[in-house]
Parts: sequence; C-alpha cells; structure tokens
Amino acid sequence: MKSKNIWLVSLLAMSLTLGACSNDTGDNNSGRHESKDEGMRHEGMNHSGSGKVPKDLKKATDPKYEVGSQAVIKADHMEGMKGAKAKIAGAYDTTAYVVTYTPKTGGNPVKHHKWIIQEEIQDAGNKTLKTGQKVKLNADHMKGMKDASAIIESFEKTTVYMVDYTPATGGKRVENHKWVTENELQAK
Repeated sequence: MKSKNIWLVSLLAMSLTLGACSNDTGDNNSGRHESKDEGMRHEGMNHSGSGKVPKDLKKATDPKYEVGSQAVIKADHMEGMKGAKAKIAGAYDTTAYVVTYTPKTGGNPVKHHKWIIQEEIQDAGNKTLKTGQKVKLNADHMKGMKDASAIIESFEKTTVYMVDYTPATGGKRVENHKWVTENELQAK
C-alpha cells in the first residue's frame, strides 16, 4: 500500500512540475505571458491580430516611425518582445491607457495591462479619462477582455503602433500586434 501511495505522490509531483515548466512557443494564443518588470499577466493574448482598428482611430499625422519602416522593440509586454525587430504596420495618434481589469471569463484581475487606447473604451468619446476612473473595455486583445470592467491606472497622449515582429526568443511571427507606444521603440 505504501509503495502505491509513493508512486501516486511521485506521479502527481511530476505532473505539477511539468505543468509549471511548460512553455508557450507562440503556436497558440492561450499561453501565459508575464512582464518581469511589472508582473503583468497576458493569458490568452492574441499575439497576432486582424489589423482591424476602431473606425474612429486617426492615423498619425507625423509618426516618428513611418508605416513600413523598421524599429527595435524596447517593451517587454510578453516574452520575446524586447529586442525584437519590428515592421511598423500602423501608426495612430491617441491616448494610451494602462488598466487593471477582471476578465469576463473569470479569474484573477489582470494588473497593469499595456495598452488600451481611447477608442477601445466604451463611451470614452474624445475626453481624456482620469486615473482611477472605472470604464468598460471594447478591446479584445486578450481572452475575457471585451466588455470587462477596468480601472484606469495611468495614461499618455502618444502615437501608438501596430507592429509585426518575430520574437527575439524565436517562435512564430506575430502580425498586427496592438499596441506599442513611441517610447517603446527605437531606431533599428
């Protein structure tokens, strides 16, 4: 009987260890991604997007990085992003927000998510929202984000970029990633 219990405990421990060590290679969109600096959780992140943007989002009038040009990503919103070479797929002038929200699909709150833009917040209009303000999200970058309640943590008026890149750590190319801000890019 003891040998059976030891075997079961060993099997359970091995399963937990393997589960904890699993690594998302970018082949699906259900992996967990964390920024080491900010503890952000990016479970269910849609690495690649359709390229569709909100209809009221305005193209940048004088972006530092032109559409079609290349830059290096300094941000580390998810594994493999920092240091990746990016092609600029879109540039837009807006207000970008850092938010904390609770996914509609349940689970723990996602803290310090970068970035949600003005046009992805329900009934935001053109007025800059305030830190601490409660809002509803229209964005669907991550599973459970659409229609989720969120709190604005900070914001900046900036040019945001949609980018295509191959993770610096290797893996599947990411197309139409939303969003990185101008200060999260550097010239190639």
